[in-house]
Amino acid sequence: MGDLNNPGIEGAASRPVLDAASLAELRALDPDGKAQLVKRVLTTYQSSLAKLTQQLRSARGEGAWEQVGRVAHTLKSSSASIGALALSSLCAEIERLVRGGDIAGAEPLVERFHAEVQRVEVAVGQTLQHLEAAAS
Repeated sequence: MGDLNNPGIEGAASRPVLDAASLAELRALDPDGKAQLVKRVLTTYQSSLAKLTQQLRSARGEGAWEQVGRVAHTLKSSSASIGALALSSLCAEIERLVRGGDIAGAEPLVERFHAEVQRVEVAVGQTLQHLEAAAS
């Protein structure tokens, strides 16, 4: 799996959007694919990501940084579980800065968050398309 011990987010764009080892761990939970676990997990994540991204955007606009931190916390673990490690790391850093009261430090990371969310949305969508094509 990717370097989970490196909290840095520099160079995130050069890494694969979805970590292959993380996806392999999900596949291993449903080795024959009959339960369509990977598809169900990614579909649920996709829906949750859209909802939580909107919540974060709204909270930031209202200056509700505590809520921004809560959304980042939620996305941190769910993103890691599907292999969106750069997004997970970014969310962890946003959460840490907000908890520490460093809103000025969190601001630019929220901008990067939105860019990384777009990358993850595309990667998840493509992965779901590949799963559909393989099932046909």
